[in-house]
Amino acid sequence: MSSAELIPADLAPRQVPRFDTPLWLGRQHAWCVVIPVINEGPRIRRLLERMANLALDRLADIIIVDGGSQDGSLPPGLLQATRVRGLLVKTGPGQLSAQLRCAYAFALDQGYEGVVTIDGNDKDDPQAIPDFIQALRHGADFVQASRFIAGGVAENTPAARDLAIRFIHAPLLSWASGFAWTDTTQGFRAYSRQLLSDPRVAVFRDVFMTYELLAYLSYKAPRLGYSCIELPTVRRYPKGEVPTKISSVRGNLAVLAVLVRACLGRYDPT
Repeated sequence: MSSAELIPADLAPRQVPRFDTPLWLGRQHAWCVVIPVINEGPRIRRLLERMANLALDRLADIIIVDGGSQDGSLPPGLLQATRVRGLLVKTGPGQLSAQLRCAYAFALDQGYEGVVTIDGNDKDDPQAIPDFIQALRHGADFVQASRFIAGGVAENTPAARDLAIRFIHAPLLSWASGFAWTDTTQGFRAYSRQLLSDPRVAVFRDVFMTYELLAYLSYKAPRLGYSCIELPTVRRYPKGEVPTKISSVRGNLAVLAVLVRACLGRYDPT
């Protein structure tokens, strides 16, 4: 199955990168958990095994969206053993935001009522996923994980990143959006169908190619009056390793530029 085959004719104006669907076992639940990955090696295996041990597949369908991994980290046997229901492989251009657009388009077309996203690098504790789904059931439209509120845990967070989140990223998005965010850079989140399909939000645009979509939704959802909350979660960085696709001075400057553009409304639909 390809993205061109998936998108109904009435939704064709959406800008969604091309992707293939080598695995799809059909929708079982009202909610899905989307895991974006690219070359995550043993980290994605550990995450999927933790999720399987928690029997999260009894609450939500597990869907992986792969940005083009070349490390053999997603063999069919692993997906079957950990009860993954879908694997999307992005073949079009773009990075994280492009992957997420593929997954969100797929989720909407399959009829899901809400989507939880969790990074595939095994930094986040998936034990919180039932709380995210419960929040969606009770009317939340945007659920953000936070290691910085009561009950949250931040372990081995690099000092520079900790300072940047607390004193630059979260304060700027809080000011621009009108919602008091505390942890705005991580992708452990949940969104309602209403938010993702709202034309005033318009997530399916090619302007979202790298990390723009995360900052944009944190800015846009509160401004439109959507119900936003933060839930305490655990985020652990392994000692001596920073598993992230954002690296180098150039990468961090690019994230800062995205943040400024989001806060100034530069990604708003015209």
